[in-house]
Amino acid sequence: MRFSAIVLSILSLLAFSGAVQARQAPLVDPDPVAIPAGLSQEKAVKDIKRALIGRGWTITAERPGEIDSTLNLRTHTAKIRVTWDAQSVRIAYVDSVDLDYKERKGKRFIHPNYLGWISNIAKDMGTNMQLSAIE
Repeated sequence: MRFSAIVLSILSLLAFSGAVQARQAPLVDPDPVAIPAGLSQEKAVKDIKRALIGRGWTITAERPGEIDSTLNLRTHTAKIRVTWDAQSVRIAYVDSVDLDYKERKGKRFIHPNYLGWISNIAKDMGTNMQLSAIE
């Protein structure tokens, strides 16, 4: 009886750890978003900000070629840095709260919802800049 209780405890721990890992996905920053040829830096920055604000992100700092932005959603907080040059925009993870961020064996992991949020921002930036380029 005691042996079966130990085995049951071990199986419960393994099941729980699997559930926690299912709430994590590899954290990979999205591919750079191309800035259309001929689009001014002013318009590109406006389109970047429009994408962030449109998805509920707050711009917390701004420097030439760089914007820091934060999303506060229920108990979750995500912080990113958006950088750009004449050709492309890059989004990079900075920090988070309550998004199960972990580093294991040199790889980063985070709650899969974060990846969706970042993907939406990147798509919106690309769409905004494409629309600005045809105006």
